[in-house]
Amino acid sequence: MAIYDVVPASLDGSPLDADEIRGKAALIVNVASRCGLTPQYETLETIYERYRDRGFTVLGVPCNQFGQQEPGTPEEIVSFCSVTYGVTFPMTEKVDVNGPQRHPLYQELTATPDGEGEAGDIQWNFEKFLVSPEGQVVARFRPPVTPDSEAVVSAIESVLPA
Repeated sequence: MAIYDVVPASLDGSPLDADEIRGKAALIVNVASRCGLTPQYETLETIYERYRDRGFTVLGVPCNQFGQQEPGTPEEIVSFCSVTYGVTFPMTEKVDVNGPQRHPLYQELTATPDGEGEAGDIQWNFEKFLVSPEGQVVARFRPPVTPDSEAVVSAIESVLPA
């Protein structure tokens, strides 16, 4: 199954246009506005701007499961992200990434192991999954790995379609 077959709705609740990610390399990240890792939004936006013209996107997936660090409404999340970090990449509705209400997207993503071979639950906010233009998960990066790290950038460049 391709990842774009199970993408959540947009942050405003409308269906997310699958063309936002279909045929592109995509970095899918569970995000939160009140986390110590929240400054990664800025780096995600930088990576998005650097590669978007080459067939790349970032997909932010708000989640409130870790320390209740994403309590905001959709409007509050949009405002915070755009005003504080200049975020322009697509964002989905708030979803659960672990547990019995885990969104189908994360049922697919969490089957992918990280660099040490460990699959399973999301550890914290800002866990990253790189998806190929064909919709297959090709890499998983744990929360402390920054979006501009050599490992992430190299992986992105290896799957860019253009």
